[in-house]
Amino acid sequence: MAKVNGGSEMGSVSQAYLDDQAVKEARSLISELCRQFYSLGWVSGTGGSITLKVHDSSIPKPQQLILMSPSGVQKERMEPEDMYVLSGDGTIISSPSPKPYPHKLPKCSDCAPLFMKAYHMRNAGAVIHSHGIESCLATMIDPHSKEFRITHMEMIKGIQGHGYYDELVIPIIENTAYENELTDSLTKAIEAYPKATAVLVRNHGIYVWGDSWISAKTQAECYHYLFDAAIKLHQLGLDWSTPDHGPIQSVKGVPGVDCNVSKKARTIYSNCNVKKLPRCIVLDIEGTTTPISFVTDILFPYARNNVGRHLSATYTSAETQDDIKLLCSQVEDDLKQGVIGAVPIPSDDAGKEEVIAALVANVEAMIKADRKITALKQLQGHIWRTGFENNQLQGIVFDDVPEALEKWHASGVKAYIYSSGSRLAQRLLFGNTKFGDLRKYLSGYFDTAVGKKREKQSYVEITETLGVDKPSEILFLTDIYQEAIAAKAAGLEAIISVRPGNGPLPENHGFKTINSFSEI
Repeated sequence: MAKVNGGSEMGSVSQAYLDDQAVKEARSLISELCRQFYSLGWVSGTGGSITLKVHDSSIPKPQQLILMSPSGVQKERMEPEDMYVLSGDGTIISSPSPKPYPHKLPKCSDCAPLFMKAYHMRNAGAVIHSHGIESCLATMIDPHSKEFRITHMEMIKGIQGHGYYDELVIPIIENTAYENELTDSLTKAIEAYPKATAVLVRNHGIYVWGDSWISAKTQAECYHYLFDAAIKLHQLGLDWSTPDHGPIQSVKGVPGVDCNVSKKARTIYSNCNVKKLPRCIVLDIEGTTTPISFVTDILFPYARNNVGRHLSATYTSAETQDDIKLLCSQVEDDLKQGVIGAVPIPSDDAGKEEVIAALVANVEAMIKADRKITALKQLQGHIWRTGFENNQLQGIVFDDVPEALEKWHASGVKAYIYSSGSRLAQRLLFGNTKFGDLRKYLSGYFDTAVGKKREKQSYVEITETLGVDKPSEILFLTDIYQEAIAAKAAGLEAIISVRPGNGPLPENHGFKTINSFSEI
């Protein structure tokens, strides 16, 4: 029989509410999940824990009741009445009654302070703490790494906000003797990695959160699968953090150079004249990897000529409705600011054709002005996808690009794309070239969601995402002087690409220039 701390009511929470069916079901659910997690090896030896909120649509999520499993108990033998009930601020409202010897006196989970951080900082609906051996070993492969990274694995799609081509990055914090001592470092990790839904604890386990218990459970299963895959790939001598997961290779043309550790591959070897390479290379597209004319003469006209057809054919799809919503918001702002070419978009009551006609007029004006805005770039990416799928479009890159990407990949250097075009458009371009699919050499993609390309903060965000020790470990290649200035202000190395068709540069601009990637 559970007891209610502070009498029959604690604030506005009554005993009747604690006995409500929703609370009872949540108690039973934790018991059931812990039995399942025990069978997976996540909560053996009394380790690990789980917490979830009691869903009640009439109560704001931050104020919903929290259930937590106790600490130091056989998780697979827990009963519904063994759970603690907490208020939204973490105050214990109801505690389980003691059990006879050899059971210990009940104690709320030692993970409680860490769970509360996920609730307060991420508005989580549930948090799982696992001691699964996969999550432990994944942090030990590189004992100095502050992150676990993996890409191009199907199960990445099970992680909130990620797709197959994305690079999944999970922060790693150092273990401490007592669970609650991890609170500060976990807090800093959550703040530093806003996209993350998990934090690894070295030699210990993982904390995973989600909007609901289903989301947290699904992601926890995917994380453990990915850790297991990384461990097995490592045992096979394969690199799980690169797109093709191929074997670690030697530096081309330099027999005997050991590249099993990427830092070694970037070292200047005095006896074999290997040039030092940066840890990461971030590439612009237009005028850097790809002729500007491909974008202005092929991609833009294709999007402009097909926007009406695309919107009409896909009008009711969720994807296109999302595109339209984004465009309407952008046009609303444009009209307030008096942007030339912006025209009002009628409501749905005016009819599909009227809405599409107005959307087409706005999109054509945006394309003509070459505006670098998410609403336009997202729609263009979806239109271009159709073109690539129908073999009406083929990505174009300069001839020196594929060889350079392959060389960098073999040397342990990670290459990324940063373009005003959407990430979808970037993947389409590099996935469909006359040289084949070049995405296997790319570790990730950035678009204007990270910030505008002429702003310093965008490159600060990229630096934090890539997790390098110093911004200078990143080389940024672009044809735009103002972008190079912004990258340099953020501490990155910057080189300007001089290609046929590129615009003129200011005199005495002060940046190194190259005509081919072979010069790097």
